[in-house]
Amino acid sequence: MENVVQQVEALIYASEYGIGVSEIRQVLEAIAGVPVDEGAILEALEDIRNRYLSDSHVMELKSINNGYQFLTKPLYYSAVNQLQAHRSKKKLSQAALETLAIIAYRQPITKLEIEQIRGVNCDYSVQRLLEKELIKIVGKADTLGKPILYGTSDLFMDHFGIASTADLPKLKEIVQKEDNTIGEISE
Repeated sequence: MENVVQQVEALIYASEYGIGVSEIRQVLEAIAGVPVDEGAILEALEDIRNRYLSDSHVMELKSINNGYQFLTKPLYYSAVNQLQAHRSKKKLSQAALETLAIIAYRQPITKLEIEQIRGVNCDYSVQRLLEKELIKIVGKADTLGKPILYGTSDLFMDHFGIASTADLPKLKEIVQKEDNTIGEISE
C-alpha cells in the first residue's frame, strides 16, 4: 500500500478521539482490500512522531489509553486553554465535578455510595456526566437490588490526558488552598 504514513496521519488527524493500531489496520485494510502489516503501521506512527518533534510544529503525536492522537505541545497550552475558556459553554457544575471526582477515585461505585459521600442527592449530576460521556455504566453490584455501578469512560481519560486511573493525582498530593477552608483557623 502506497503512502501508508500519510494515510495513518490522516486517520489520526480525523479521529475525534485516540485511534488504536487495530482500528487503523482495519481501516487501511478496507481501503487497500488486502491485509496490512501491523509493523508497517507502527513504523508509520514512529515516522509521524519523529516528524512532529520539530519546533516548527505546534502539535505532537501522543499515545494515550491505547490510542494515538495529536495534542498541542506544552509550550502552547496557555493559548489553547484561553480558547477553551472562551468556548466552555458545556461547563460542569461544582456538584458534577465533585461527583466525577468521587467516581474517578472510588470506581466502580453505586449512586447510593456517591450520595453517602456527598451527603446530597446526585441524580442530576450522574445524569449530566452520563450525557457528556465522562462516566459510563460498568455493571451491577452483587448487593440487594443490584444497583448500577459507575466508572469513568475513555472520554474521561482522553479529556484529562491520562492512560489509566493510576495516573490520577494522589489525594495527599493535592494541596488545599487556605481560602478553601471552613471555619476559623486557630494558631
